[in-house]
Amino acid sequence: VGRFGRFASPYRKKVSMLDVRPSPIAGQWYPGNPAQLAATVDAYLQDAPAPTVAGELVGVIAPHAGHLYSGAVAAHAFKAVKGRDVSLVVIMCPSHFHDDAPLLTSRHAAYATPLGSVPVDREMVDRLRAELMAALHSPEPETLVAIRRDREHAIEIELPFLQRVLAEGFTLVPIMLRDQSPRITRALGLALAKVLKTAERRAFIVGSSDLSHFYPQAVAKELDAEMLRQIDAFDPEGVLATEAAGRGFACGHGAIAATLWAARELGANQARVVKHATSGDVIHDYSSVVGYGAAVIWKQ
Repeated sequence: VGRFGRFASPYRKKVSMLDVRPSPIAGQWYPGNPAQLAATVDAYLQDAPAPTVAGELVGVIAPHAGHLYSGAVAAHAFKAVKGRDVSLVVIMCPSHFHDDAPLLTSRHAAYATPLGSVPVDREMVDRLRAELMAALHSPEPETLVAIRRDREHAIEIELPFLQRVLAEGFTLVPIMLRDQSPRITRALGLALAKVLKTAERRAFIVGSSDLSHFYPQAVAKELDAEMLRQIDAFDPEGVLATEAAGRGFACGHGAIAATLWAARELGANQARVVKHATSGDVIHDYSSVVGYGAAVIWKQ
């Protein structure tokens, strides 16, 4: 038991001497107190019904706004993960702040949250980089660049949910997409699937994305419905085409598409949207909202 009592991290001792990425959002985007954070995440999970997953869970789509706004929606995705035998998690998201390379990852040894530290699986990151270089016919390792002290929230915001639904000891492959073009996202999805097929541990994928931004509620619902239809149809090409045509929007459309491509290659054949809401549903201001969706992907 550490200074956080029963919420002390199972990883804290293992990574305490390593290079841990400090959180830029704890205490702002979600509670900075570990007991409060655990309680709020658990409450979201308790209120979310367990999705029907008739087979092997391969991935989920989850939003990445502050927990106050999108936590209740994210819980619908992560409820499907609760209690499953998973030891490796890949999180793919858009890069909101950094443009160092088409694809980015963390140079740190672990991510910190108030619930503890989650180790970055450096071996899997290196294997993914090699597969990407081959898939893109690029001799440049700069295809996937590791950066320090990044400000990206879209990976970290998912970690407290994972820390509450998974057993201790899981590791993380964090991927931020600056380039969400079809060429990059498809190559990423296929390369990731190839790496995970040879992994000796059970893995699953999180596609981290919000939906439309700053439209009136009625317009947001129409735009989000079209994007969510592409996810329900298990259509990564449709996700990218919908974004390009302006029929629907997702800040992480490339992350969603890469998740679907990887899941398809891993044998998944079912995807289902399990929840949609907007920021307006939380704060009751419907004049300019952000949309959030949750989905589960499985192999039947």
